[in-house]
Order: sequence, then structure tokens, then C-alpha cells
Amino acid sequence: MNYNGPINTGAATETDRVNDTPAPVVQKRGRRGRLMLLGVVVVFTGSLTSGAWNHLTQYRLTAVAAEAERNLVPQVRLAAVAASGETQVVRLPATTSAFASANIFARASGYVGKREVDIGDRVKAGQLLAEIVAPELDHQIAQAEATLAQLKFALQQAEANRELAKVTWDRDRPLVDKGWVTGQQGTIDQQNLKAQEAAVQVAQANVTAEEAQVQVLHQQKVYQQVVAPFDGVITQRNIDVGSLVQADATSGTFMFNLMQGNVIRTQVFVPQDQAFGLEPGIEAVVHVPEIPDRSFPGKVTRIADAIQPGSRTLLAEIDIPNPDGALKPGIYCTIELHIPRKSPSFQISADAIIFNEGGTQVAVVENGVVHLRKVNVVRDFGQRVDIDRGVKAGDEVILNPPVDLAEGSKVKPRRPTAQQMS
Repeated sequence: MNYNGPINTGAATETDRVNDTPAPVVQKRGRRGRLMLLGVVVVFTGSLTSGAWNHLTQYRLTAVAAEAERNLVPQVRLAAVAASGETQVVRLPATTSAFASANIFARASGYVGKREVDIGDRVKAGQLLAEIVAPELDHQIAQAEATLAQLKFALQQAEANRELAKVTWDRDRPLVDKGWVTGQQGTIDQQNLKAQEAAVQVAQANVTAEEAQVQVLHQQKVYQQVVAPFDGVITQRNIDVGSLVQADATSGTFMFNLMQGNVIRTQVFVPQDQAFGLEPGIEAVVHVPEIPDRSFPGKVTRIADAIQPGSRTLLAEIDIPNPDGALKPGIYCTIELHIPRKSPSFQISADAIIFNEGGTQVAVVENGVVHLRKVNVVRDFGQRVDIDRGVKAGDEVILNPPVDLAEGSKVKPRRPTAQQMS
């Protein structure tokens, strides 16, 4: 049987299904898609709007901060510049020494018979320190005195012979003139008188020489008594009773060392930049670390008056009265010198110094405006410094100035309190 109509194979296409879907269902699906698309658009638009608003807010805040920074007037601490005093106090290390020190050598040869002092003994000028025994010196003195007596008798004999020759010549001279005595005899008498006068001179010279020798021996006898040349203290003793000592100008026996301690001499080397203005009579004070509760005043007694080329320092000596012996020779100390200033200077806080490519500067504030001025530091005391140019007394300088501080900047003063300054 033949069939000419559509054949149903059992498989439906997508179009067939769509065409077979009811109309209300299709409309519902389309509306849902549009709503989803609209939601995506709204969310995207909201996000874009929020980001733009945040960016605009941040930009506005940055602009406000920049404007505030441009218009900001920083607060700074100020300190006044003070004129330095008429004198500057210079502290330098030094060493004490005795006002006078003497090495006492033997001036007579012999053995030490007595030793009256020892190390640490205080002695007075002329006090016996030791006695040297030299029996041979007594024999030399006796021999020299005997020789002197002999020479004195020889002088008397020469004088007697001269008187005889003079009397003979005085008697024969008239006879020679009258021709009663030959001229030859007169010449003999005259020359004999001259010879006797010369003999007297020789005898006198011999007596003088021997007297000098006796004086030398007696002086050596005096040197057997070794006495102190000045008041002081014995710091060295190199002999004892029975020691053999030799008197010699180059190799004599070193017996004692004596130091005068009632006045202490202190030598100090003052640097060149502080030496100008130093002169005798300037006040000085000695401080000893081991005696912190006491100072020892004195005066500059003498200066070398010439700068040493090697160290560029000037030697000065200060004499310190030491009646109670509190100061000892050879100790370390510090010297305060009150030197008058030769040129004016000013003191400022070390916190005000600026070191940069412009050199050493300070920031001076005038009517709220900063002015950078170059200065020259002449002395550094740690917390404060001395400068000699760039500022004047009464100027106000900035303490701890900011690194970006520039010429002409405006600042607001904030002076330190009394507690901060202390």
C-alpha cells in the first residue's frame, strides 16, 4: 500500500521543540535574560562610579595636604646669641715640678764619717747632711802651711838682701860721682840692687801661690761638711756611713738629691690659638684629680716668649705656693688659665651649627624669616661653641634646624623652656 504523507521517524529537531513550546514559557525566559543583563550593567556602572568617586576623593585629599604643606609655617626652637666674657678659661694638662732641685755631689774625697739625713727628711739651708773624713787632707794642709812659712822666710831674706844692696848703692853712688870709686864698682852695685828687687818679687809671688794652695786645701776641708744649699726635702740618698766618695768635676760621687717644695713650679704648653694674650701675672688655678675638693691658685710667672715650631705651643711656667706640702713634684694636674680675649667672640649652642656644602652656618631668625649666615668656630666646649663672626649679641638662632631649611623660609618661634635650657 502506498502512503504519500509525512513519515514520523520519532526524532524531533530543536526548532520543532521551540515551535512546540508554549508562548507564555518563551516570554518568561526572555524577560529573565533581559533582567540579568540589566543587573550586570547596573553592577558595572556602580563599580565604575564608586572607583571614580574614590579616586576623586583621594585626589582632593592629596591636593588639600599639598596646599596645607605649602602654607605650613614650621615651629622652631630659638636660642639667643650671647657675647663671650672678657677672659677665656683655657684648661690644659700639666705636670708639677719642684721650684728648685739640686743634685749634691762630693767636693772632697774620702770616706763618709756621718750621714745625718735620709730620704723624705725635710732640711733647712745650711743644715749638715753628711761629713766626709779625709786624714790625708789634713796632712796636705799641714805640709802646705809649712811650705808657706818657709816661703815667707825666704821673702824676708830676699827683702833683707834688697835692703843691703840698696844701702850699698846709696853709699857708693856719691863716691862714683866724685871718682873715688871706679865706675865698674858702681855698675855692679846698681845691678845687684835690681837683682835683689827681682828676687823679692819672686819670693812674694811664691808666697801668694802657696797661700792660694792653702786656701784650696782649707776649702776642701770645708767641703768635708756637706750642707743643704736651700730648704727642701731629700728625695734621693746614694751614700751611707763608710762609703768612699770621690771629688771630681766630671765623675764625682752623687750623694743626695734635694728638692724645694714650698713653691711648686708647673710647666704648661699653650696652643698657638690660645697663646696670644698670655703674659706674666695672669691668674691660673691648678686642679689635681686626686684632690677634687681643693684648688691651688697661682699666677703665670714666666713665659718662653717664642712659639715652638714643632708643636706650635708656647711654654709657660706657673709658680704655685705650697706651704703645707699638699702638692708633690712630678704629679699630673690640669691648669686653668684665665687669658684676656684679644678679639670679641660669641657663644651659641652647638645644636645651632649647620654643616653642609655651604660650610659652617647658623640659621638666624629675623621677623619670622630665616637667614643663613656663615660662622667660624674658634673653640668647641661640647654643648656650646665660640664663634668670632657671622652673628652678633642678641641674634636668635634655630636649634636643631631641619635639613630642608632654606634661606628666606618662614618659621614660627618656639623658645625653649628653662628646663630644656638646663
